[in-house]
Amino acid sequence: MTDRNDPPAPDAMAASGRGRWIGLAMLSVGVAMIIVDATIVNVAVPSIIRDLNLDSTQAEWINTIYALVFAALLITVGRLGDVHGRRRSYLIGLTVFVMASMLAGLAPNGTILIFARVLQGIGGAMILPATQAILNSNFQGRDRAIAFGIWGSVIGGVAAVGPLLGGFLTTYLSWRWAFFINLPVGLIAIAGTLHYIGESKEEGARSGFDLPGFLLITSGLGLFVFGLIEGRQYGWWAPNPRHPFQIAGWTWPSETISVIPFILGIGIAALILFAIVETRRRTAGKFYLFDFTLWRYRGFRFGNLAGTIVSLGEFGLLFTLPLFLQAVIGLSAFQVGLTILALAVGAFFAAPMSAPLSNRFGPRRVVTLGMALEAIGIFITTLLLSRDLNVLVLVPPLFVYGLGVGFASAQLTSLILGDVPPEVSGLASGTNSMLRQVGSALGIAILGSALFVSLGVGTGERLAKIEGMPPAAQIAVRQAIEGSAGQALIGFRNGQVDPAVARQFGSQLDPATLAQLGKVVTPPIEDAFVNAARTAGFAATAFVLLGLLFSLLIPVSKLHRGESDEEPESGKVATAAAE
Repeated sequence: MTDRNDPPAPDAMAASGRGRWIGLAMLSVGVAMIIVDATIVNVAVPSIIRDLNLDSTQAEWINTIYALVFAALLITVGRLGDVHGRRRSYLIGLTVFVMASMLAGLAPNGTILIFARVLQGIGGAMILPATQAILNSNFQGRDRAIAFGIWGSVIGGVAAVGPLLGGFLTTYLSWRWAFFINLPVGLIAIAGTLHYIGESKEEGARSGFDLPGFLLITSGLGLFVFGLIEGRQYGWWAPNPRHPFQIAGWTWPSETISVIPFILGIGIAALILFAIVETRRRTAGKFYLFDFTLWRYRGFRFGNLAGTIVSLGEFGLLFTLPLFLQAVIGLSAFQVGLTILALAVGAFFAAPMSAPLSNRFGPRRVVTLGMALEAIGIFITTLLLSRDLNVLVLVPPLFVYGLGVGFASAQLTSLILGDVPPEVSGLASGTNSMLRQVGSALGIAILGSALFVSLGVGTGERLAKIEGMPPAAQIAVRQAIEGSAGQALIGFRNGQVDPAVARQFGSQLDPATLAQLGKVVTPPIEDAFVNAARTAGFAATAFVLLGLLFSLLIPVSKLHRGESDEEPESGKVATAAAE
């Protein structure tokens, strides 16, 4: 449905075959920007930690808060886009994202950077569901499969390119350029959208705002992820006396039970209450955010389960691997990006193959194949991790992993939305995207916590075996490693002992001896990091395999069996042009 307030030229252009495909390119540019930003920062995180003096918890929040805000708002803005205009939502999201990127690049400390990431999450949440809904309403038949294939391939490809670009910018310019790069890209997307994409809305949609639902989904997801990330600091069950939970001058009173179980419980309760409230609002005919009747579509149900769980493994690994390669292997940010480039090459190689394979064997089999390749690639990559790793041996498994990302991403969204009525496509795509972002936030939280807990425990156990090292110094080394997300290892390897560790010796050791101590503690810390990274990698493999099992339950819809309605003439022209 066209917005009467829009100028006629864009709508006329968008209605033509050529205009739709140029519009697809503009949508892909915007999606590429927000997806790259979810991965480009991974490689830059170690440099950000050192430059802004962040601890491991803040390092996790830099990535997690983006995905969390993204996820919490997707349903809301997807629904509002259906009601008030999908192109309008897309343009506002692009503007917010570009402004937030400028703030992130200028951030003087971790607090401002995390706040800027919140704003980026808001912008990204407006962008992604709008692009899916526009595609779902503008393309039908074979055009639709091709459009979603291109859109999905862009997501899979740029997610892998992000680390390379981030590594180059961080090494040769500054980590700040990992954010500044969004400015020209965003402006191109805005200009192209104004000229080549027409407005569309849900016909007869009820306007309004679901405040109870919004508060419940936001607080539920926020509290749950907060508990997963902060459990290491405040204690998973028993309180951590070194880090008491305090807020606004109030201190958690219990000395036997940590605040974390209560936070996790409240978060889960809020999500359950959200389901109850949304079901009742829909029954009462009120404006609602989440339509639980969508889960009656098997493709929507099992496709979302598969995509969410796979996201846990994908984004969790992309968070942990750069930290390991820079701290243990000693690679620069750019070298890490070059290593992970194999993943991008695999994704781009798979992209043009996904459409013909889907037409021949069906999109579900292509998705399942992709997830199987992802699991194989992650598993082999994890097995190869070691202290004396030659990163070239990671190229083949990362390439296989990239093939899997390309195959799975290109067709999964189309499968999920295949049987969903177009009039609720914005709501459905918002739900799909929200669950994928929830998966990435949980992946970073779960695998990041697994990495840091294992690293801390392993470091402590190995340092205890060093003869003559005072227990206080052992604790100080462990805290330095945990607090820096493992990046203090770089200083120890170079003979630069952390000041907190040096203070444990007082005047007993001169600078040369302290430097020697740094070299002594480096091997056991490296061994602990290897084991911790393997723990995270095997967990990522398990998540992807579980997602693969769910993908086997996705039915083949009529749309994907080629039983959809006849294409309009403009769609045939566009298809021929694309081919």
